[in-house]
Amino acid sequence: MRVAIAGAGAVGRSIAGELLENGHEVLLIDKAPTAISVERVPQAEWLLADACEITSLDEAALQRCNVVIAATGDDKVNLVVSLLAKTEYGVPRVVARVNNPKNEWLFNESWGVDVAVSTPRLMSALVEEAVSVGDLVRLLRFSHGDANLVELTLPEESALAGTQVGDVEWPEDTSLVTIIRGTRVLTPSREDSLEPGDELLFVAAPAREEQLEDLLSVRRENTGG
Repeated sequence: MRVAIAGAGAVGRSIAGELLENGHEVLLIDKAPTAISVERVPQAEWLLADACEITSLDEAALQRCNVVIAATGDDKVNLVVSLLAKTEYGVPRVVARVNNPKNEWLFNESWGVDVAVSTPRLMSALVEEAVSVGDLVRLLRFSHGDANLVELTLPEESALAGTQVGDVEWPEDTSLVTIIRGTRVLTPSREDSLEPGDELLFVAAPAREEQLEDLLSVRRENTGG
């Protein structure tokens, strides 16, 4: 897979390193000569250019890329790169970094963004996830398809504890994609049971999040006499 990354700062270089380790082709683009540090990621291609300019993106052969990542520290630049990548070059997958949470509403398919990654939101979500059980935590927003990646740790007293995945009437427009149980990562099957302490990852429509949280966090009624 060929990936172009706009922004060769610490974030861009870190992403490039991970992708290269996984066997992908990576092109790093930055207009600042001081950011071109070939020795830090020698396996990547490097281009000194303004990623907001069509001529630069032509030189980068963006039409050959499977993914474009707009990873600069400037939200305006990331939006422009995303829009050009999607509309001018038809890049199948565009991922954009959101630096200011106030701008998050702009990072949607209208600007060519398939996945918006807000570092402040993600960090706060991870903090919430670490301290909350039974509360739905939004980890990531997918612009294309209007869905979110959400997480909930199943509480001990949940009515669904011990229930098989296939026996649960999940809300519409939701999909259980992963169960994290201790150090294990499980791809859920209908026969898998839900256990207290399981971290459940869902892709869900925003309108279904409250319904999903209510379903998973519902308490058993005390039936004692």
